[in-house]
Amino acid sequence: MTKIDRALSNVPSRLDAASAVPLYQQLVVQLENRIASGEFGPGSVLPGEFDLSRGYGVSRITAKRALDELADAGLVKRERGRGTKVLKRPKAAAMRTSIDGWLDTISLMQSTTDVRLLQLDYLSATPDIAAALEVPQGTEVQRSVRVRTLEGTPMSYLVCFLPGAIGHGFDEDDLRKTAMLKLLERAGHTVALARQTVSATLATPETAQALDLLAGAPLLEVRRIARDADNVAVQYIRALYSPELYHIEMAMTRKVGPDGPLWSAEEDPS
Repeated sequence: MTKIDRALSNVPSRLDAASAVPLYQQLVVQLENRIASGEFGPGSVLPGEFDLSRGYGVSRITAKRALDELADAGLVKRERGRGTKVLKRPKAAAMRTSIDGWLDTISLMQSTTDVRLLQLDYLSATPDIAAALEVPQGTEVQRSVRVRTLEGTPMSYLVCFLPGAIGHGFDEDDLRKTAMLKLLERAGHTVALARQTVSATLATPETAQALDLLAGAPLLEVRRIARDADNVAVQYIRALYSPELYHIEMAMTRKVGPDGPLWSAEEDPS
C-alpha cells in the first residue's frame, strides 16, 4: 500500500452534500484537521486532486479548490510536478485556563486580549435564557456580541446575556473598554462562582467570518452561568473558542469509593 493509499484509507467520513457548508469548505476543514493532528506533518505531500476526489467522493474541481484554499491560508505550497507540500507554521499563542481557577484566568484573559463589539441590544428572554438567568420568560435582558483577539488573532466569539436592570448601567463604549467582570462589579455584583459546560460544535457562516475560519470548522463551546456573592445569576454567556487558541485543564485526584477506585475533579464551587 502506498502512502497515498494509506492516507485515503484514513478518511474519517464522506462529506455531506446536503449540508449548507459547501463541499470544498468541508474538505478544507477535514484536511486542516489532519494537518493539525500531525497526520500530515511539515514537508509531507498531500494526496492530489484525483486521489482526494476519489477518497472523499467529490469532483476534481472541488478538490482543486480545497487545495487552493489551503495554499492561500499558508498551510501548504503547491508546486507543479511535485504536488502539494505541507508547510511548517509558527505555533500560535494560546490562552490556557483551568477548571479550578477559572475566575482568575478569565480576569487575565480580559486584561491581555482585545475586544471588538459587534452588537448590543435588548430583547425578551427566551425560555433557555430565562432559565439560565432565573427570571420569568419575557423579562428584558441585554445581549452583547463580542469577539476577543489574542495578539491580533480572533480567539473567541462571545454572546453574553445580562438582566436588563444590570445591563442598562453601561453602554457600548463601556463594553469596548472595560472587562465584563469589572462592569458587573461596578453594578454591585461581584462574581463569586459559576457553573459551565464545555462541548464541541461547528462554526456557522456568521461565527466563521468573525473568527476568520471556514464554515464548518471545529470549535469549543463554553456555556457559563455566573453568580454573585448572594447566589444571584447575573450573567449567562455562550462562548465559542478556536481549539488551537484555547486550552482547558482539569485537576483530578484518584479516590477509592464504594464502587472502587475512580478519578474525581476538584470540588464544584456550587
